[in-house]
Amino acid sequence: MRRQQPILPIGFSETTMSILNPKKRVIIDMIMVQLLSLMATFMLILIFASGQLDSSEMTYALVGLFVSILMLGSVYSRIAK
Repeated sequence: MRRQQPILPIGFSETTMSILNPKKRVIIDMIMVQLLSLMATFMLILIFASGQLDSSEMTYALVGLFVSILMLGSVYSRIAK
């Protein structure tokens, strides 16, 4: 009796599963990078465009900066446990 060939090669299926099913640490790192980039964006807006912003836009940028700092702190405190 002839042995049946698998539909997908073993290496391809393992690679696909590792990409589509990332470990928890990878997901946390992605969230941290997104929050850090959000903080950097708000800081750069406040540094370079502060002379062109009116008071409401400046308030939105400051609130966004503080919210992103709080979110980053909460994510970091959860992974530090």
